[in-house]
Amino acid sequence: MDTFDDDGAGGMSDRVLRVVVIGPESTGKTMLAQALAGRYGAVWSAEFARAYVDTVRRPLTGADVEPIARGQMAGEDAAAARATRLLVLDTDLVSTVVYSYHYNGFCPDWIELAARERLGHLYLLHHVDVGWTADGDQREAPGRRDELFARIRETLQRWSAFTVDVRGSWEEREATAVAAIDDLLGG
Repeated sequence: MDTFDDDGAGGMSDRVLRVVVIGPESTGKTMLAQALAGRYGAVWSAEFARAYVDTVRRPLTGADVEPIARGQMAGEDAAAARATRLLVLDTDLVSTVVYSYHYNGFCPDWIELAARERLGHLYLLHHVDVGWTADGDQREAPGRRDELFARIRETLQRWSAFTVDVRGSWEEREATAVAAIDDLLGG
């Protein structure tokens, strides 16, 4: 398979491979995204929802879904403009869709459409086999991580996203991710 074929990724360069680190809260996504970007000398894009929560400083509502989606896309697009071959995303719109349904019972159609059009080349799906770590106002559902994991997995499967399960110790998680990216890069 030619990994550089145009895949209709919503305006993102077809020359940049997008690896998305995804999963429920407190599973090491940000740490892995940063480590992978460093290892490969790649650009990475942070999860916009975290900055948004810090900015609004109140419980989120359904009205926050669209600004979060727009901010997530803007961050991804800015990072993609700086990337040459590999872009590491600390979540993407798939998470926005899943969390919107989870917390609000709905997701605006345009966000679902954009999420499908912007699917990454590889999803590193984090299992909930690590301990919960509180993070101020950022995390609130330690007892619902299994449910969120199942929702994320189901969405990725329904949309035929290429997914690799990431589980185990930090070393195992990193080794799994590196092997998957190396395979994606053809090396």
